[in-house]
Amino acid sequence: MAHTLDSVEMDKIVSLCKRRGFIFQSSEIYGGLASTYDYGPLGIELKRNIRDAWWHRFIQDRDDMVGLESAILMHPQVWVASGHTGTFSDPLVECKTCHHRFRADHIDSKACPDCGGEITEARNFNLMLKTFLGPVEDTASQVYLRPETAQGIFVNFQNVVTATRKRPPFGIGQIGKSFRNEITTGNFTFRTREFEQMEIEFFVKPGTDEEWHQKWIEDFMQWFIDLGVREEKLRLRPHAKEELSHYSKATSDIEYSFAWGWGELMGIANRTDFDLKAHAEHSGVRLDYFDDEIEEPEQKHYVPYVVEPALGVDRALLVLLFDAYDEEALEGGDTRVVLHFHPSVAPIKVAVLPLSRNERLVPKAREVYDLVRSRFVTQYDDAQSIGRRYRRQDEIGTPLAVTVDFQTLDEDNAVTIRDRDTMEQIRVPIAELVNTLEQKLKR
Repeated sequence: MAHTLDSVEMDKIVSLCKRRGFIFQSSEIYGGLASTYDYGPLGIELKRNIRDAWWHRFIQDRDDMVGLESAILMHPQVWVASGHTGTFSDPLVECKTCHHRFRADHIDSKACPDCGGEITEARNFNLMLKTFLGPVEDTASQVYLRPETAQGIFVNFQNVVTATRKRPPFGIGQIGKSFRNEITTGNFTFRTREFEQMEIEFFVKPGTDEEWHQKWIEDFMQWFIDLGVREEKLRLRPHAKEELSHYSKATSDIEYSFAWGWGELMGIANRTDFDLKAHAEHSGVRLDYFDDEIEEPEQKHYVPYVVEPALGVDRALLVLLFDAYDEEALEGGDTRVVLHFHPSVAPIKVAVLPLSRNERLVPKAREVYDLVRSRFVTQYDDAQSIGRRYRRQDEIGTPLAVTVDFQTLDEDNAVTIRDRDTMEQIRVPIAELVNTLEQKLKR
């Protein structure tokens, strides 16, 4: 497909998202809550399709993966063992004049970027959100909203091994909400305090971890390309030694070229055996693996290394919006706005459009709609002219539109299928419609 825009301005994406029902500001009628968003009718379909594509590719279609759903609230000692209570922080500075707060590593001078005032010395600010369990709000009842889904996987390692009899190399995947009290947010849904993660913890025998780390990098890079993301807009950025997390032996980010520059899409980390050893030490429960196929008795028990591909659903959705957005110049000076979504993630797969609201056309169009929507997520639209309806479907990324006209009724019992990207049209008998749509959506 041809894209005419190399860089899409954020205001165009935000405007389209609200106008067409992808993403709304949370609590908007009360002035909104900073950095929180609600997903509208099209947004939730797009989000669900991203989750499903990830789950099918990396969980269901592999025999070395299983799924898990762990609780958002966990025992406070989990976060002590993982290092989050001690190290999960960012350097915070505050302006003495306007009292705006910033991450110290995000500003280049000792003057406030908003008003020029003097800023304070940096202090560490823990990013975990706190709440309380029970009727009394004291330190004994304090718990945290999880900042990542990974720890729910680590503490269930032995449960999963016992229940599934999986042997390394194998992985556990999870999709769920996480929360971080970010100092600075922005760029729409790129960085928010509440977000959804799709994480994998892949357990391997020590010594094979580097090979598996590279393999997961390649698998995810290919997945984004398969979803239609332009390869030239993606790059891999290995972390320098000084920016590695405390648990990481090596981490690489897959980045996307946004309007504001390159930004992290996801990270793939080699977490070594840090997490399992830390939880074993703090809980007193063994979290190693017994391999009865190893001959040397002293080597039968080992703590697996872990490779972690971690991706945010919200960030993946934002990348797909940016990459799909296009403006095409048409004859007569008009501009067509199109979202070139891959059919697998498009919120609406097929639109059924009667040529008009004519009383003869509508019953047949409804019959076609009922036929198609039993197989695909379908939208029926008969408001305004057929040209305007095509443009609406283009703007929300619907790959195919089916038009019912008077020729359908009077001549051939066939309909017209219009392709979103090429705008080419073909005539198809209604008896062959579902199969034809299915073939076209497989691309």
